[in-house]
Amino acid sequence: MGEIVYKIARQAEWSEAERTGIFAGSPDDKRDGFVHLSSAAQVRATCAIHFAGERDLLLVAVDAERLGAELKWELSRKGARFPHLYGPLRLTDVESVTAIQTEPDGRAVFPSEIP
Repeated sequence: MGEIVYKIARQAEWSEAERTGIFAGSPDDKRDGFVHLSSAAQVRATCAIHFAGERDLLLVAVDAERLGAELKWELSRKGARFPHLYGPLRLTDVESVTAIQTEPDGRAVFPSEIP
């Protein structure tokens, strides 16, 4: 297994993916033309910036190698390279899906394996 990349997905959006076998992206992904992903080092900040205060979020872990040439690492926030998937995310490429718990103040609590 190669590097793991992550997608933060809303439960309602992911439910559609489970029905069809592919995650075509959130409204933001569709607007931008790719599925926004994050590395382990980036995923907490992504959640805090783009999903602050939201509940019913899922952490979707994907083996980056399985995404092939559709995965591009591109400059984004503060000059960091972020993984962007130019195509749908196939559920067969997903390693795991874990609920992101939230503290009473709305802060996300990530699984311990995320640094």
